[in-house]
Amino acid sequence: MADVRRNDDEGQYEIWVDGGPVGFTQFRVRDDGVLVFPHTVIDEDQRGKGLGGQLIGAALDDVRARGERIVAQCEAVRGFVDEHQEYADLVEA
Repeated sequence: MADVRRNDDEGQYEIWVDGGPVGFTQFRVRDDGVLVFPHTVIDEDQRGKGLGGQLIGAALDDVRARGERIVAQCEAVRGFVDEHQEYADLVEA
């Protein structure tokens, strides 16, 4: 089972499987508190297992719980939001 963790020191959400990290989605916090997501990576040997969607979904759930908003520069994050309109309200216009 995958576990998603926010790592503020590294500026990323990480997805862990079997006790080790297998991917991340980076973020930086703008001066106005909005999180900019520029890049997402899943280890090559872990691709095709739905981990990217799990990672981004959990990250956006956490963003919502914290009352934050995002800018989806990353194609994977932007695509996820496009496919899951329930997250569209998190996107800064």
